[in-house]
Amino acid sequence: MTAVTGPNPRRRTLLTGAFALGAATVLPVGLADRARAAAGVPVIADCAAWGARPASSPLTILPTPPVKIIVHHTATPNVTDYSQDQAFRLARSMQNWAMDDRGWIDTGQHFTVTRGAHIAEGRHSSLAELQRGTRTVESAHCTGQNTVAIGIENEGTYTSVDPRSTQYAALVDLCAHICRQYGLRAYQIYGHRDFNATECPGDRLYALLPQLRRDVAARIGGGDPTAPVWPLLRTGDSGDRVRALQHLLAGRGAVLTVDGSFGPATEKAVRDLQTLTRATADGLAGNQTWHQLVAPVRRDESGEAVKAVQVLLGARGVPTTVDGVFGSGTQAAVSTFQSGAGLPADGLVDARTFGRLLG
Repeated sequence: MTAVTGPNPRRRTLLTGAFALGAATVLPVGLADRARAAAGVPVIADCAAWGARPASSPLTILPTPPVKIIVHHTATPNVTDYSQDQAFRLARSMQNWAMDDRGWIDTGQHFTVTRGAHIAEGRHSSLAELQRGTRTVESAHCTGQNTVAIGIENEGTYTSVDPRSTQYAALVDLCAHICRQYGLRAYQIYGHRDFNATECPGDRLYALLPQLRRDVAARIGGGDPTAPVWPLLRTGDSGDRVRALQHLLAGRGAVLTVDGSFGPATEKAVRDLQTLTRATADGLAGNQTWHQLVAPVRRDESGEAVKAVQVLLGARGVPTTVDGVFGSGTQAAVSTFQSGAGLPADGLVDARTFGRLLG
């Protein structure tokens, strides 16, 4: 059988930090598996099925659900062995690489989709928490996102070829199921390169993400699956979008004056964040910077991120006191803006609302 090597070190050096039916499923397919498939629940082999080692330290189970899905490729050979045995060998190889070469406590990702369209649990307890639908296992698949995102590895290298159609279909099944379990929308599916300076998940798989979002949206509903679009801000820019950026940077510990002027201090703060999160450290506030800075903001929260929302609401013609407190007035203002922008008027400022506020 085809030998399995560990994930490509060149790709992986960029990684740091690091279903609704029944219990964990063990392949091969049986009656229970067919029932799950009929209900739209993919068959997932748990850690025991593929022979995982125990984690070297206790895992952190976060009390909150994830807010996004991040798609990866393993940067391993595009094997033609599509068997369950190959899937399990890959899972063991990836865990050995993560623990022995990287020194992590377990596999970095939550789930893996193989070229044979088998789905395996990655980090221990990921499947159990997905079944629960309210908590997340802290992971190690994407710097800056390991406490808020589900990581899915796709076996293979997709820089110049597409995934196999059956593998892609299994990815759609898994993403749709994760979205249902955690209440995510299809536009909350991203690629690794949206956050870190990496080629992952390969040009061809990354180019498929808009279709993946559409296909998942067709399964779960949830409206427009288009991913958020972010402005590009740089030295010399000024205005409320820069002011909002400065509030978000201050919320991450940057020392700067919130004055709406993108000067040297703001550029330094952006570069510092980019270096910390292993994004492209160019000092430009673009896709990766916004993805790393923006997190959902909701009722009863307070701080710099709330101030950023309040500044942008005012700039969008919805006057709001900039006091950093997300009270009833701010919630009403957010809902008003969302209604006018054709968004669900739920008062929650997620990435889609933040992107629309930034314009």
